[in-house]
Amino acid sequence: MDSPLTADSSALHMFFTDDVYLVNEPGKQSDKVMEPMPEQVTFKFLGKNKRNILILVNDAQHDVSDEAGRELLRKIVKSVNLSANDFALLNYAGYKGADFKQLMDFFSCRLIFAFGVTPSQLSVTDHPQNTIVTQGDVKMIFSAELRALDQDPAGKKALWGSLQNLGL
Repeated sequence: MDSPLTADSSALHMFFTDDVYLVNEPGKQSDKVMEPMPEQVTFKFLGKNKRNILILVNDAQHDVSDEAGRELLRKIVKSVNLSANDFALLNYAGYKGADFKQLMDFFSCRLIFAFGVTPSQLSVTDHPQNTIVTQGDVKMIFSAELRALDQDPAGKKALWGSLQNLGL
């Protein structure tokens, strides 16, 4: 005997000739609740990330920053002996809402430099700027957006002190 169940969606048209709508009524739920699949997030970034270092910038007008900001970033990267092969550079402006977990799932970082991205944007505990902090096994440094940092001698000096303590 054949099964009375069918997987053929066109067979439903024989039984239901009118439109069928799903109405979500308060207090009524099905026995089986389907969890939504986690959204797969992919990121467009520069670099090869061979040393699992993520550099976040936040600039809605440029791919990375203006010329002064890019030059400052080059100096920062050079000061800790990194090349483009070592890190992934991501402009967070294109991924607002991406949190620490999503970034970790994709990049598997052990170090994050965040320029213009706040701890609250990444859904982590608030931390002071230009200091090394730890979130799980990941070291993080939060700093001002590159253009603002370039105009802030005290901020650059504090960041430089933290960079010297990284031991890269």
